[in-house]
Amino acid sequence: MPVMRGLLAPQNTFLDTIATRFDGTHSNFVLGNAQVQSLYPIVYCSDGFCELTGYARAELMQKSCACHFLYGPETSDRSTAQIQGALDDRREFKTELVFYKKEGTQFWCLLDIVPIKNEKGEVVLFLVSHKDITDKKKDQDPEQGPDTGKFMEKTVTRPPGFNANRRRSRAVLYHLSGHLQKQDKSKLKINNNMFGEKPPIPEYKVAAIQKSRFILLHYGTFKAGWDWLILLATFYVAVTVPYNVCFTVGGGRDEGSSSAPRSPPSVSDILVEILFILDILLNFRTTFVSTSGQVVYDARSICVHYVTTWLFVDLIAALPFDLLYAFNVSVYFGVHLLKTVRLLRLLRLLQKLERYSQYSAVVLTLLMSMFALLAHWMACVWYFIGRREIESPGSWDIGWLHELAKRGGGNLGGGPSMRSSYVTSLYFALSSLTSVGFGNVSANTDSEKIFSICTMLIGALMHAVVFGNVTAIIQRMYSRRSLYHTRTKDLKDFIRVHRLPKALEQRMLECFQTTWSVNNGIDVSELLKDFPDELRADIAMHLNKELLQLPLFESASRGCLRSLSLIIKTSFCAPGEFLIRQGDALQAIYFVCSGSMEVLKDNTVLAILGKGDLIGSDSLTKEQVIKTNANVKALTYCDLQYISLKGLREVLRLYPEYAQKFISEIQHDLTYNLREGHGADVTNLSEVTQKSSKMSSNLSKMTKTVFKMTQKVSQMTTAVNLSTS
Repeated sequence: MPVMRGLLAPQNTFLDTIATRFDGTHSNFVLGNAQVQSLYPIVYCSDGFCELTGYARAELMQKSCACHFLYGPETSDRSTAQIQGALDDRREFKTELVFYKKEGTQFWCLLDIVPIKNEKGEVVLFLVSHKDITDKKKDQDPEQGPDTGKFMEKTVTRPPGFNANRRRSRAVLYHLSGHLQKQDKSKLKINNNMFGEKPPIPEYKVAAIQKSRFILLHYGTFKAGWDWLILLATFYVAVTVPYNVCFTVGGGRDEGSSSAPRSPPSVSDILVEILFILDILLNFRTTFVSTSGQVVYDARSICVHYVTTWLFVDLIAALPFDLLYAFNVSVYFGVHLLKTVRLLRLLRLLQKLERYSQYSAVVLTLLMSMFALLAHWMACVWYFIGRREIESPGSWDIGWLHELAKRGGGNLGGGPSMRSSYVTSLYFALSSLTSVGFGNVSANTDSEKIFSICTMLIGALMHAVVFGNVTAIIQRMYSRRSLYHTRTKDLKDFIRVHRLPKALEQRMLECFQTTWSVNNGIDVSELLKDFPDELRADIAMHLNKELLQLPLFESASRGCLRSLSLIIKTSFCAPGEFLIRQGDALQAIYFVCSGSMEVLKDNTVLAILGKGDLIGSDSLTKEQVIKTNANVKALTYCDLQYISLKGLREVLRLYPEYAQKFISEIQHDLTYNLREGHGADVTNLSEVTQKSSKMSSNLSKMTKTVFKMTQKVSQMTTAVNLSTS
């Protein structure tokens, strides 16, 4: 069953725990970072500590939690060394010493240091509590004030009430630390009863969800199935209870007798009562969503919430009236009427209707079921009125039941059969709710006429509520299709008004239809604009993960990838369309998600691009216009992702450590470089190849000529030698 799941993300509630446990006069504390050695800077200070010392929070942050700024001439060196040693050793420590406020006033301070651990057992924070005990010190020794500075070096006899006051002032701190001296435990019985025998030390960590095994999740599968079962049982009760009261019990004419005609409870009635009782027990162990959106797992809070909301309604609806039959108790007609209180379970159904608001078909079914249920109730009341009229001596022969029996040839005294009476009653109720009736079943007595008027008024209200919602639901179900037809009509009207050529019209329609099939008319940027930047970046990284997984972005930090994901856009090309034309200013780097494209220059195919190819320029650092050296044309329907050069330069400016790697790696990852001038090398190479081929052919011709001349010379030399001899 679709329900509001609530806020389920694990949270670190340490600061909230500290803030709620330290209140009133005992809120003078600071939190120090234990992971910064020797300094232990303050990461949080309470308002009470600021009031005690006279410092503002901004002045205290990042200062040492040992509170060196409170030291003065009378501050004991031994105590300060012990404080520093306790912080270095990460152990609990308490002492009394003289501190100085911002304006220079001395005061005696009871100081407690408690180490705070995380889930790994590592000390990550120090909780340092301060309490002004100057008045107690003066009461103890009027002659000894803060100026002596020797209190720590000698044993002090405390007054009888000092220990109790100190215990009260440190109750929260003991609750945080969980470490009590054995000799003091017997004296802290009040505090132990209040906070538990051994309260644990709060840990600075993400709080795990703690719930008993016997706590049910309100959004769990079992609870969803159980809610559907209770929903069916509720409909069963809503149908059978009015029918039994009006037809089975109300049909008995011996109301003046000791008891109405009995009919033993059916198995289904007993099962429904058992289900309702079990539902009450389960609701005592089912989580709920608080007003702040948090999921409440605490058993006591769940019980209190259920008792103050739906327990009374569920308890009344689950009363086992059928047990009266089992104990042979005389059942009067009024007792049967008490069963109608089970209809209060329908209030729970109205509460759950909101859960289905996003599921139009479910809401439509439930609304029509509610309308049919109302017609069933009206039919039961209509029959009950007719039965009372036929039993009345003054109007027995003019009531609608008598007229029905007379037309049907039935028993005029007892009325028509039960089946015929119910069908006719339901027919009259539906015809009165949906229209003004047809007259074949009409109201004759005053009681019947009054009920008919009420039925017509209720019918008018139901038309406004039920059928108004039905119309809205049907419109919502077809809203996306209606939007598609509206956009298509607007596009065709635009084409007709501006008299676009047929080829351009075809391209526009194909582009619109294909784009709609991909995103179903949802504008992602418009949909996500109200979400936080952090969430939008995570969504964008998921949507563009295929592009961001390229080797080009492997060395980029996560922050850089998140920034890049926010500037990635999508595009589409139909077959035959040009993505880029030669000489255009290059605006982006393109990634082919699907389809195939070709790179053309002078009608010569320089490259064929497919899924996963990257095209663009390698010159990104300079703020200059990059002209393209070729055409890029779609061969099939192509889905593209692209990063604008302007946005890319801004991201690289924010992450200079990645910019150099990007510039060096993009030269190897580009399937084809569209930068003007890069293609000139290819052109020059072809020209050189053509020239070299011409030179080779000329060289071969010269070689043949030389060879022929050599043959002639050799022949002439041979002839000369022969003539000489």
